[in-house]
Amino acid sequence: MYKVLIIEDDPLFRLVLTKTLKNQGYDVSVANDGAEGLASAKQLKPGLILCDWMMPRMDGLEVCRQVKADPELATTFFVLLTAREGVENRVQGLDNGADDFLSKPIEMNELRAKVRAGLRLHQLSNDLRTQKQILEAELAEAAEYVRSLIPSPLKTEAIAIDARFLPSRQLGGDCFDYYWLNSDELAIYLVDAAGHGVGSALLSVSVLNVLRTQSLSGVNFSRPNEVLSALNDTFQMNAQTDKYFTIWYGVYHCTQKLLTYASGGHPPAVLISPASNGSPEVKLLKTPGFPVGMFPDVEYLAAQCAIAPSSSLYVFSDGVYEIHQPDGELWGMEAFTEELKSYPINPESHLDQIIQTVHQVSTKEALDDDLSVLQVNFEF
Repeated sequence: MYKVLIIEDDPLFRLVLTKTLKNQGYDVSVANDGAEGLASAKQLKPGLILCDWMMPRMDGLEVCRQVKADPELATTFFVLLTAREGVENRVQGLDNGADDFLSKPIEMNELRAKVRAGLRLHQLSNDLRTQKQILEAELAEAAEYVRSLIPSPLKTEAIAIDARFLPSRQLGGDCFDYYWLNSDELAIYLVDAAGHGVGSALLSVSVLNVLRTQSLSGVNFSRPNEVLSALNDTFQMNAQTDKYFTIWYGVYHCTQKLLTYASGGHPPAVLISPASNGSPEVKLLKTPGFPVGMFPDVEYLAAQCAIAPSSSLYVFSDGVYEIHQPDGELWGMEAFTEELKSYPINPESHLDQIIQTVHQVSTKEALDDDLSVLQVNFEF
């Protein structure tokens, strides 16, 4: 049975409304003024409120404002009862959250019809809120699964890796991993799927699972260009799948102290090494290549770089530097590289400092894009 709350200071009119609606089978409660009505609304949580506009202590507009501001009452259908005429009065009521009006003197057939319609809308709003809560719970589960796939920090005598992941929404399109291919070779990669949300997360997780299980047939995972070509063949865009992704994939050969890498449309990794003159040497590690899945039959190229002791490699998605500053300009890759260059060359992780800087630079509380960053320290 639907609950209806009547807030009306005229006892005779209140009695007429109560009798009419009880005869329709509704569970009717009454309040004598606005303050009492607001307290009753918070306690009863009715599906519909009929509220007089002009009342002592608290008028109908203030009751309406406070009802609509309460998350537990926001879907309650609110009808203002008024003898006021004129469009400006109705506009004022609507601006304060009223859903409908009944003009005094009230025609009872109109009252019954508007109550039925209001309760239908209230039920629809409740159904939508329930479905939203179910969807949010399912998304939270999915987000927790994605977070569970993030690798733990790695630390050996030769290498140490730490990472941070901040999705722009509950589900992000970034993923990354690092693992030993054999006793001498360590694979490191970061994927950034186009877009945000569920579709992007599904694609990035699919790529992660394919790489983690090494299920690309006939591919030597120690050769980054072969890996990217095979991924491009496997994850081609089509009429059903309009997503593509960028990737940076590298293999570190511990014995040779050599990094082999390839990229497909991804920002360059930044290698910072100590130099003889005391200032850090910066190298941007990137190879030409389209994003994976965008075009068929793409040939990807690999490159190599010798890694000096006490070097740090940063691999990241573009969300870490495509940050809007207060003046509207993007922070940019160059500024981000200078930020990395300013850090002391030591075995400490600078990732929390990077995140702090990003939040200081940004004008928004929430990030526009997913943010992922890995720091790889070599032989400190």
